[in-house]
Amino acid sequence: MEQQTDLLEIIEHIDPSDLDYQEWVNVGMGLKHEGYTAADWDNWSRRDIGRYHSGECFKKWGSFHGSSMPITAGTLVQMALDHGWNPSHGESGHELDWNDEISGEKDDLVVVDKGWVEGREVREPKNWNPVSQIIRYLETLYDPSEIVGYVVKSWEKEGKYLPADKGDYTRTAGQLIEKLAKCEGDIGSVLGDYDASAGAWIRFNPLDGKGVRNENVTEFRYALVESDGMEIEKQNAIIQELELPVSCLVHSGGKSLHAIVKVDAENYSEYRKRVDYLYNVCQKNGLKVDTQNKNPSRLSRMPGVERNGHKQFLVDTNIGKESWTEWYEWIESVNDDLPDPESLDDVWGNLPELAPCLIEGVLRKGHKMLIAGPSKAGKSFLQIELCIAIAEGKKWMGWKCCKGKVMYVNLELDRPSCLHRFKDVYEALGWSPDNLKNIDIWNLRGKSVPMDKLAPKLIRRAAKKEYEAIIIDPIYKVITGDENSADQMANFCNQFDKVCTELGCAVIYCHHHSKGSQGGKKAMDRASGSGVFARDPDALLDLIELETTDALLKQEENKASCRVCEALLKRYGYEDKMNEDLSQDDLCSGVAMVQYCGKTMKSLEFKVLNDEIDKASKAVQQRTAWRIDGTLREFPKFAPVNLWFDYPVHKMDESGALQDIKIEDEKPGWKRAMDKRKSPAQKKKERKESIELAFEACGISEKVTVDDLAEYMAVTEKTVRNRLKEHGGFVIEGGEVRKKT
Repeated sequence: MEQQTDLLEIIEHIDPSDLDYQEWVNVGMGLKHEGYTAADWDNWSRRDIGRYHSGECFKKWGSFHGSSMPITAGTLVQMALDHGWNPSHGESGHELDWNDEISGEKDDLVVVDKGWVEGREVREPKNWNPVSQIIRYLETLYDPSEIVGYVVKSWEKEGKYLPADKGDYTRTAGQLIEKLAKCEGDIGSVLGDYDASAGAWIRFNPLDGKGVRNENVTEFRYALVESDGMEIEKQNAIIQELELPVSCLVHSGGKSLHAIVKVDAENYSEYRKRVDYLYNVCQKNGLKVDTQNKNPSRLSRMPGVERNGHKQFLVDTNIGKESWTEWYEWIESVNDDLPDPESLDDVWGNLPELAPCLIEGVLRKGHKMLIAGPSKAGKSFLQIELCIAIAEGKKWMGWKCCKGKVMYVNLELDRPSCLHRFKDVYEALGWSPDNLKNIDIWNLRGKSVPMDKLAPKLIRRAAKKEYEAIIIDPIYKVITGDENSADQMANFCNQFDKVCTELGCAVIYCHHHSKGSQGGKKAMDRASGSGVFARDPDALLDLIELETTDALLKQEENKASCRVCEALLKRYGYEDKMNEDLSQDDLCSGVAMVQYCGKTMKSLEFKVLNDEIDKASKAVQQRTAWRIDGTLREFPKFAPVNLWFDYPVHKMDESGALQDIKIEDEKPGWKRAMDKRKSPAQKKKERKESIELAFEACGISEKVTVDDLAEYMAVTEKTVRNRLKEHGGFVIEGGEVRKKT
């Protein structure tokens, strides 16, 4: 069968001696899944002379019963690629599996062109000084106070010499160096005598003096890279070209070099991740690493001793990159897919078209926008309003939106609340839901992951959906790293770039203000955390609350009363009469309109009117005033937009009532409280005005009673009597209130 022949040829590029146990089992499982025999697996496994046991493959084969996530041909192909197979070099191919990836791009993490590697000679030192070798090794890897583990005793097994015991792990590097310096060349008097046929071993990470297991390692500083499956000269060449951050490079006295590589991990978990990454890079660049050397307490060959007539010696120290971080960043950048620089002269006469606007004068398609504001600003509602405006192709806060599909990534609300919120906003806006198909909602409450993990999942789900925008609400749920760290937040914001670039759509997200008063700050300095948040997006819209005055609220209540009166007069069939009887001044006076309605409407109609006015008045008291300021990268700065947050939607201040309000500056709290405190005269004036307004509103009846005023003002009769007495312009006779003549 042609497919079988191809796959068996492919696994020939995987050396079983390079694999750990689970990887070896995976090959067997993959072969069985694809219809091969246990004999095929056994024939391939025989290449691992040191670990092969006759009959083991056939015994293990019977335990493979399949699984919901089977090992497939695609897995074996990837393993071959990781071990240096290059199908483009004229070698046998294979029938593609569903899990195979087709790519013409260069593999990531590859630095060395394995087909052009020239060996670098490794020479034994002419002037052999064992003491100097060991001291240099200890000084390079250890602090003087750190405990060193080493083994000099050995035993023979099938022609191989192995460490006979745990060795010594009680002395510090400083103590060893001091004694070695005085031993006059007799290292055995310090370390103990070793068998010149076997050599000696040393641990490259410091210990706690209580044992030699991984838990006894005090600093996860180094990892061992060893490869004995290729010529020493080629090993040396690849280690050098990879610029591994090697502290000590030791010739084992046998078939391999031992590279003690800086990994500088904080803990064992990070150590494992870094070693896996290190080994992966080595494998992809042709260095067949012995994967059994992963543990941090591993023994390595000690320089300064002899082994079977050959020297174990230091080839070099402190080569390659200076640190793990520098090396990691270099490896990651080598195979970047960044474009080459281009000459402006080449494109001057044929400039590319700018991306069309998504939000006219604010944001282009494929760009990023941040909405920042304090809590209770209704940022989520504002983003839902934007979702709907894009879906329906309508205006949002006065800006025209391009019609198209949008995804709303909900990270905060439970699914029912989120769906109801969309319907509530539609109804409050008064828009017909004609294009609901343009809105997709991804509900992730309780399932969100950090943004670097969410981005690829989002890209995969949004691919081919042709979204114009993706709105993520809120981002604090997916922030990775320290919010105040510029470099960590830059990496976080880069995830939005990936989404924009991969999907060609705009990404819109919101963030909260920092604590404290924001009035004295620029818009881009109000967002919490690093300044990266404000400087990264192409458009920043910032919300800040406006402090409304009592006079302004009364003015708004007056407008609300007028609207209610006019609406009910039309509802009850009095529109023509209203147009004949009322002047423009009357239509703008709440008191005049209420009095006219009292004379014109039936009693039941008038009762409904009072209930509606009461609701409208309470709504005015409950709503908040806001101003949107902006910083734009692609467009000129816009004039601040003033609006009311009238739950559940934001409404633009069409009347201009908010435009003269100054944003509160950075006054201390006690000073702002004093400024808001009313004088006794102001309070008295307001009480007098409230009585006059109530009397006029109730004066449409034949008489006004204390009970009428109390009901209108929502206070007790006692309060009404006290205020009438304080006013001095009214008298009470038999419960009826009249103005003094």
